[in-house]
Amino acid sequence: MVWLRRTTHYLFIVVVAVNSTLLTINAGDYIFYTDWAWTSFVVFSIAQSTMLVVGAIYYMLFTGVPGTATYYATIMAIYTWVAKGAWFGLGCPYDFVTVPVWIPSAMLLDLTYWATRRNKHAAIIIGGTLVGLSLPVFNMINLLLIADPLETAFKYPRPTLPPYMTPIEPQVGKFYNSPVARGSGAGAVLSVPIAALGAKLNTWTYRWMA
Repeated sequence: MVWLRRTTHYLFIVVVAVNSTLLTINAGDYIFYTDWAWTSFVVFSIAQSTMLVVGAIYYMLFTGVPGTATYYATIMAIYTWVAKGAWFGLGCPYDFVTVPVWIPSAMLLDLTYWATRRNKHAAIIIGGTLVGLSLPVFNMINLLLIADPLETAFKYPRPTLPPYMTPIEPQVGKFYNSPVARGSGAGAVLSVPIAALGAKLNTWTYRWMA
């Protein structure tokens, strides 16, 4: 049954990573989360942190080797950069596609698993919390370093842009009312049960192959 376990393992990696990339494309429409950058950054942060943690912890616990969560995030990033290159090849500006930042958050998950001597429950609770807290921060830093998403969105508007996707100016307020703070707070809470789901999927996979 070793061959079946290995085949299922690699199949899950490819399927989850590809679907994660497709979710990124759909969540942020055809320019990923450029439209979502300010209007729905909180929703996008929750989607991305939970999507990352469920696949990364599944992959990490499947192999039992710290570092595989980062590898999983790297696969997602490569797929997304390929899509970015495709849009660029079609004549869109280089900043037309904004690639989310997954790798640093996945590294925190790996470090948690390694520092706790491969403790699954610590990876779920501590690692899941760190992913939810950090991903909105890294993504907002990424947004601040590229061309203004609002300018890009208005240069290339969609003919039928849904109201919730319409770019608006970011609100200026206190930190606790900022999209980063709200995204981090909600992501930290929701990433833990989703991480537990990823760990449970790992158990189910082993039982199915037994």
